[in-house]
Formats: sequence, C-alpha cells, structure tokens
Amino acid sequence: MTVAVEESPVKKSYKWVGTRPVRHDGLEKVNGKARFAADMTKPRMIHGHVLRSPLAHAKILSVDTTEAESMPGVKAVVTAADFPPPSKNEGFPHRSSNLIAREKVRYEGQVVAAVAATTRRQAKAAAAKIAVKYEELPHVLTVDEAMADGAPLLHENLITKGLDTTPKQASNIAKRDYFEQGDLEAGFAEADVVYEHEFTTKVVHQGYIEPHACVADTSKDGRSEIWCSSQGHFMVRSATAEMLGWETSQLKVIPAEIGGGFGGKTTIYLEPLAVKLSQKANRPVKIVMRREDVFKATGPTPGTKIRVKIGARKDGTLTAGKAWLAYESGAFPGSWGMLGGWCVFAPYDIPNVQIESFEVVVNKPVNIAYRAPSAPMAAFATETVIDQIAREIKMDPIELRLLNAVEEGDYNHSSMVGTFQRIGLKETLEAIRDHPNYKIPLGPNQGRGVATGFWFNIAQSSSATVNLTENGRAVVVTGSPDIGGSRVSMALMAAEELGIDVKFIQPVVGDTEAVGFTDVTEGSRATFATGMAVVRACRELVTQLRERAAIMWDC
Repeated sequence: MTVAVEESPVKKSYKWVGTRPVRHDGLEKVNGKARFAADMTKPRMIHGHVLRSPLAHAKILSVDTTEAESMPGVKAVVTAADFPPPSKNEGFPHRSSNLIAREKVRYEGQVVAAVAATTRRQAKAAAAKIAVKYEELPHVLTVDEAMADGAPLLHENLITKGLDTTPKQASNIAKRDYFEQGDLEAGFAEADVVYEHEFTTKVVHQGYIEPHACVADTSKDGRSEIWCSSQGHFMVRSATAEMLGWETSQLKVIPAEIGGGFGGKTTIYLEPLAVKLSQKANRPVKIVMRREDVFKATGPTPGTKIRVKIGARKDGTLTAGKAWLAYESGAFPGSWGMLGGWCVFAPYDIPNVQIESFEVVVNKPVNIAYRAPSAPMAAFATETVIDQIAREIKMDPIELRLLNAVEEGDYNHSSMVGTFQRIGLKETLEAIRDHPNYKIPLGPNQGRGVATGFWFNIAQSSSATVNLTENGRAVVVTGSPDIGGSRVSMALMAAEELGIDVKFIQPVVGDTEAVGFTDVTEGSRATFATGMAVVRACRELVTQLRERAAIMWDC
C-alpha cells in the first residue's frame, strides 16, 4: 500500500507508541549474527577489485586489459566499453559517468576498470596490470579556483543554468538560483546594526562504519540478484538498471543490514560493476570497498564559500538579509548543494531578502547527502551573524531568535515549501529558554550556544504489507531499510493499530519483489511516510477481518 499524506486521527494516549521495547533486530546485532553485505556468500562466488584513477583530472588515451585478463584466477574484466552510453533521460544526470570514467577522469579515485578473480588478492594483482595511458590536465579543488576566469573546465559543454541570459561559453558553474523579496537597499538603510561576514567550510565525509559492499549473481537468462547495504534498495534497482540499460524487472535487490549511512548510501557505486562482472564471468561476484576508497571516491558534503549580511533595529527586529552561497558539487553537477539557499534564512521572518546560490563543479568526488544536505553550512553562516547582532544590541540570543522566528502562515524562501504549516519553532525556543540548564552558571572552559536550522520533510512513496498469522502474530513488511531503529517504530505503530503486544509483531524489511515500491530512507521521511503506510495497512487488515467475521457469523 503506497501512502499519500493525509490527516490522521490523533489519539490522546497510546499503549505502545512512546515505549522502549527491546529492538527486534537487537539480539542478532549484539551476537554478530546480523548479516551485512560483506557477510554475504554464494556458491562459486568470486571477488571483484576496482581500479581507480591516480589523477584528479586527465584525458584517458587508452585502457589495455590484455595482461590483466591473462593473470591467474581472473574470470572477467570490465571497462567503460562494457556499459551503454549515458542516457539523456537519466533520472540523475551524469550518474553513469560517475560510475566509471569514459573519455576522462575528473577526480582522484574515479573508477577506470574492474576485475573479478577467484580471490581478492588475485583480483587486486590483475587490476594493477591494467595499462591506462593518461594525459594529465590542470585541476580545480575549490569554488574560488573553479569560478576564476580562465579556470580549467571539467566539462567542455557545461552551460550555466538559471542565468537571465544563456551564456555562450562553458564554465564550471552548473547552476544559479536567485530569490529576492522586498526592497533590500531600504531594508539595510532602516537597520541600526548591519553585520556581514564571509565563511568557508571544507568537505566532510559521513564516516559510516561500514564500507560499501555488494554481491551480484547474474543468471544466464539475463536476470540478476543483488545483496547490498543501502538506504534504499528500490533506488539501487532503478539506478543499476538505468546504468546497465536493463529493465528493472531484470533485477531483484535484497537489502542487507546497514552499518550507517547518514545520507551517504542514497546512491550507488559498486552494484552495476558487480552485475556486469557477474554476467561476464557467469559467477556470483562480491565487491567490498577499502576504507581508503570510501574516503577517496564516495560522496562527502560539499565545501562552500558563503557570504551573509543581516541588518537589524536596536529592538532586535531583522530588517534585511543578503546571502551569496557557492557549493562544490564535486566532479559532476546535480548535487544537493543548491538547497542551501532555500535554508539560509528559512527560520526568520525577514521582509527584505536577496539570496544567490551557485553549484560549482570541482575535481573531487560527487557530493551526496549528509544529514540535511547543504543546510548546516548555511545555518552556520547565518547563525554566526545572528549571534554577532545579539552581542551588538546586547540582547539574549534566544530572545532575538524568538522575536524574528517564522510561524504558521509565514512565507519561506523555498520553492519546495512556500508557506509554512505548523512548525513549532517558537515553542521549541521557548522551551529551551525556560529550561533551568539555560541559565545555570558555567564553569571553566564551558560555553553555551543556541542556533536554529531548517530542513524539509520529504514525504515521497512508501509501501507496507501486514499479514496476520494463524497464531495471532502479525508480520509487517516494509521497503525501508532499518536506519536508527525503524523496524521497532513500525512494530510499535502496528501494535497500536492492531491492539496486540509489540512482541507479537514481526517487522521485516522486504526485498524489491516482496513489497511495493518505497523511496529512499532520507529527508526525515521513513518514520512518518512508511509508518503511515503501516497504519493504513493495519486498518485495512482490521476491516478485512471484520468483513470475514460478519460472513462467518452471518451478521
């Protein structure tokens, strides 16, 4: 059952929701029986190793796999030539080019080829024998370098989107977003205090404890099964099919346990390589990233350069805000960075605003989400300026935020949100202000800080199936990988709806053929969206039970 956002009756009290039962998957994770992707094995399975570029930017002149193919134990070798050209209709443009380098490499660590052999050692040795000829090119690593006049181009055909007039020359600026309201000049003229500062932040990796890993088993009839750890196995299916030029029906993805993601596993890196190697070798193939490769080649947060200027009256009323934000996208456009402009002033009701944001490609791995992607950098800049204004006008930082906080009905500078619904920002700030810990004296080397931030709740689609077994237990199957205990959250909601003990609920994360389509676990959506699918499935189950009882009892 796919859920749509709708009003749901609110109970005043719950029997199970709000309790802390033993997690259904807790014992296996404690005793080591839980199976992660790297734990998976199959009969006749062989091992893959990925060859990565040692250069940040270079043309690929040739790739010779002859010697590698003759190495002991080698069963298959793949290069970009084994994959179809990127489709113009890709859901995420450039994802195929990021999977494996084609005409050139654009960051150190980008995949150039992959080998499958009987052992990991043999695969690694064979990969070292692949002869790649490069023509090294100048590289850019920061937004300043990439946006400079005459900067080396990562993409010779990248034309900036979002400008008033379409430029005739390519650049490293993939996109510009612009928003304004009110009269910015008049707003700053009205202010008694104006503070402006420039901020830079570096890339930060999610640091999940489990490296990327997968197993692919491709049969002679053209179907493949994939075991992997991800934040969305339906995403793995669609992205892998897209990169291989396959139908999604040719792929079945089975979710393994996940050892952390934090947004970093909302994309794919290995699965199409493993499928193609398996297809060529006619054997199951496992690929496990080394930690070094995780840091070199998987998506971190973007580095940024941000300028924020805010004006305020002496009474604390904010009169104007101006922000200029440039986000590194990594080697290809299409990152989350542009959302920072939508978040930079979101917590505040500022009448006069100008926001200009840029997405800039640089010779680094492609950015991927990490806990409200792009928002923390924007909040860091804005909140620092807000604190400075509070010091200038000698106002408590929470009171300054309360005075200007958005509330229900206020407009947000975001095409995704528009007008705020009930958000509870003021109530949260008041609760912090009134808490005893906010006013207790500080000891040596202690500090106390306050900040606000904004992120979207993304609904998207979720599915759930609920089955009642002969012994009165319920099996709840969802398509959301367990991130942070979502299994037990689903079980609690099912127990509440069905009126049975939570220990009699068996929550299961189903594969792509066991449950309906479910979007990635991201954007604070799983508990709400997948939870609502569970609630509605439980209610449908109760309805069906009543109908059957009515037939049996002739009433």
